[in-house]
Amino acid sequence: MNMMEKDDQEMTRRAFVGTAALGSMAVSGLPGRLQTGAWTLQEKANVQVVNDFCAAWSSRDMAKPLSFLASDSTYRMTETTPPVKGHAGVIDKLKTYVDASNSVEFKVLETFAKGPVVMNHRIDSFLSKARPLIWEGVGVFLVQDGKIKEWSDYTISVKR
Repeated sequence: MNMMEKDDQEMTRRAFVGTAALGSMAVSGLPGRLQTGAWTLQEKANVQVVNDFCAAWSSRDMAKPLSFLASDSTYRMTETTPPVKGHAGVIDKLKTYVDASNSVEFKVLETFAKGPVVMNHRIDSFLSKARPLIWEGVGVFLVQDGKIKEWSDYTISVKR
């Protein structure tokens, strides 16, 4: 390799690293801008539905959070599980965790909304001596007509 080719290759590496660093800084700053952006009235209403749904889990009464889901809703517990349909599917996936817990909390850390889609970063705690579970992840919700039509969770970490 001659000196000119080496200089071109070094410049290409520098350009790539510089571009990648700028891109990652821009992306890391993006969530704050999205969160502080003005939501439409409908987006605010959709966020309220999701926040109320998350808060309802602390009652440990399955009927309360289910009241925020459309009867024909779809729920995907994690990125590796198949979706389930309707209230029965949600009960099948979560009732044993709720029943075995002394307390349940869905703590919402951040929320983003665009049109009918609401996304939140949260920590779900199912606290008990027998079967404790703390799940951190991202929930993606599709809200239609004031009800959650689709709900998918994506895991960041799980502590048992």
